[in-house]
Amino acid sequence: MLKSTIFREYDIRGVADVELLSGDIEVLGQAFGSYLRRNAGRKINLARDTRLSSQRLRDALLRGLRASGCDVTDLGVVPTPVLYYSVFHLKADGGVMITGSHNPPEFNGFKTVCGESTIHGEAIQELYRMIRTGDLDRGEGSEKSYDAVTPYVNEVASQFHFPRRIRVVVDAGNGTGGPVMHRILERLNADATEMFFEMDGRFPNHHPDPTVPKNLEALIAKVRETHADMGIAFDGDTDRIGAIDDHGAVIYGDQLMIIYGREILTRKPGATFIGEVKCSQLMYDDLAAHGGNPIMWKTGHSLIKAKMKETKAELAGEMSGHMFFADRYYGFDDALYAACRLMEIVANSGRPLSAQLEDLPRTVTTPEIRFDCPDELKFQVVKLAAAELQSRHKTLDVDGVRVLFPQGWGLVRASNTQPVLVMRFEATTEDLLRQYREEVEAVVKSAVARAAGVQPIAGKV
Repeated sequence: MLKSTIFREYDIRGVADVELLSGDIEVLGQAFGSYLRRNAGRKINLARDTRLSSQRLRDALLRGLRASGCDVTDLGVVPTPVLYYSVFHLKADGGVMITGSHNPPEFNGFKTVCGESTIHGEAIQELYRMIRTGDLDRGEGSEKSYDAVTPYVNEVASQFHFPRRIRVVVDAGNGTGGPVMHRILERLNADATEMFFEMDGRFPNHHPDPTVPKNLEALIAKVRETHADMGIAFDGDTDRIGAIDDHGAVIYGDQLMIIYGREILTRKPGATFIGEVKCSQLMYDDLAAHGGNPIMWKTGHSLIKAKMKETKAELAGEMSGHMFFADRYYGFDDALYAACRLMEIVANSGRPLSAQLEDLPRTVTTPEIRFDCPDELKFQVVKLAAAELQSRHKTLDVDGVRVLFPQGWGLVRASNTQPVLVMRFEATTEDLLRQYREEVEAVVKSAVARAAGVQPIAGKV
């Protein structure tokens, strides 16, 4: 029986060879197929990433989907956004992407689509209930294959006609993005240097997580060596983008939101944008100053997509590099498309990427700070820390606790995808940043001790 803890807020994820055993995944496939048939229909698209466990999980899930009576279209090994695209393109009733995303190689999981939306929250818990009670449909489904990459490349590449040639370095991290991005770049007015485009689930060069600065070192060096206009990095399943400017500086997700948002506002005054709790206050202030309507929301691709539909937002984005374009696109997170939009802005503006944000006020920020905390304790730790911080400062509780200091802010939240706590800080000076961080980390350390009791927790705050 699958553990309840792998059924997370917006996907299903665990250690592949320990928590995702083939027999259990076959039952999961039957449960999702049953859920899909009851809520949308029986046509489902299936895809997987390049991880070593993904083929086994695909075989097991396919058996379960067919046993539920679903007709399965197998896309093979493709980026997650190609799976999302295929649901629209083929008018399927849903889809499943087998992927561990940015998690360590031993992890894997499932992102599920019902209708045109990824399922999350109570819907994912409903799948667990169906498995636990045996509430499963039975039937005889079918299987066929389809090349979704070709129509995807044609549709994405046809949108972009750069007025000047862009020099770009792209690091695919040996994930799913390399082969597809190669085909897109061939169609663009770009001189491209391709790094680690060969798919390899062992990730031999570096882990494909562009939020970790160490993973960007090779890209930064190549951007400087080639005097490129920019560098682009993808995560393992290519739904998250990392960016490097022409000087080799990292452009974080909230900064990308400003660049994209400013351009959209030149065409769509008053447009709504969705950011998440880790995004800089500068982002919200700047989009509002340019006439936009920025909204702070919870972290997580499924939660963001639902909020976009509710508010009719043109763009949403996360610090992690998930960028969701409803403007000129379908509203799902797609790092390949986001890369093209960034190249387009630089090409059209006639200014380098480093100049796009030169008018922003200067603040000091940290990247995402993560440390290990068991899944069964992490939410309790955040609850305890929030109670203490709320007694001292004004806070926001959209997702975790965001502490509002006089000249900055700090955040503590529990990751929904990994057994970790996530923190981030911003202030007007280095001294204030250190002061804010020390206060929040001390509170979290105390909360960890109270939540754990005698149970040790790996890692340090």
